[in-house]
Amino acid sequence: MTTVTSPLAGRAIGLAAVPDAVFSAALAGPGTALDPVRAPAAAVAPVDGVVVSLLPHAFVVVDARGRGVLTHLGIDTVRLPGGGFEPLVAPGGTVRRGDAVVRWDPRAVVAAGRSPVCPVVALEAAAGSLTELVEDGDARPGDALFVWT
Repeated sequence: MTTVTSPLAGRAIGLAAVPDAVFSAALAGPGTALDPVRAPAAAVAPVDGVVVSLLPHAFVVVDARGRGVLTHLGIDTVRLPGGGFEPLVAPGGTVRRGDAVVRWDPRAVVAAGRSPVCPVVALEAAAGSLTELVEDGDARPGDALFVWT
């Protein structure tokens, strides 16, 4: 089992509410999404592991079992020129749950005309492999979002 925790403060809304067809249909994998608090913050590692992918707007941490968890900061933020995002670790770095990975400002995402909603996805997870899925309610960094069985 892998418990995946919230990388940021906000309101859990579930993947179906994400304004992006790939995420809302769980094509990238199952999980949930967060509507973040509109204030500068650090997105933190949702599991212990290695940062195998790090872009200004998204990162993947792979745990000791080889399970990758994607945190995507906003929707269509790949089209932003990096503004509002500051990576705090290097790709290949080891992180512990709760370690800061990317500093960002959801207000900058909104100001650029993008959604700040943040999918948190269990990459390559089998359908039905997530339990205790949180799709509604307030979340703080470190609160459990789902358990990957």
